[in-house]
Amino acid sequence: MTETYYDLIDSPIGTVVIVCGRDAMQSLYFLDRKPDAANGATRVQDPLGYSARLKAYFDGDLSALEDIAVDPAGTPFQQLVWKALRTIPAGRTESYGHIAAHIGRPTACRAVGLANGQNPISLVIPCHRVIGTNGKLTGYGGGLHRKEWLLQHERAQQSMKL
Repeated sequence: MTETYYDLIDSPIGTVVIVCGRDAMQSLYFLDRKPDAANGATRVQDPLGYSARLKAYFDGDLSALEDIAVDPAGTPFQQLVWKALRTIPAGRTESYGHIAAHIGRPTACRAVGLANGQNPISLVIPCHRVIGTNGKLTGYGGGLHRKEWLLQHERAQQSMKL
């Protein structure tokens, strides 16, 4: 059995739970949405330095999450979608259709949406940056109010750089 560690991070939009193995993050959820996310893990402060990096992101350093090592459990298709999500720059959004085309499966919009919804490492694998083709916000496991806040946070930080 692999040793896992977790930490709780206070954020402006709720308590975040991160779960890490020895080398990578395995999951990230909002505590009120998945209170059992850390079951079986040992609580430690700042595993792999990732708690500090999440705090930095919420404090405005949008690059703080970019190179966090991730190890999400999922199918090969889900892995492909999640890898594509990490290419969406902070403050930008893409449609499900764009992601489907990006991974070479232009007719797989619904499957991309399902994979997006199964993402176990929100924020780091930025599923909040995916919107409907019509430009509207669509579902987010953390709640649409959080998706909206995250997008506004990223856009505000980007505009401050200009």
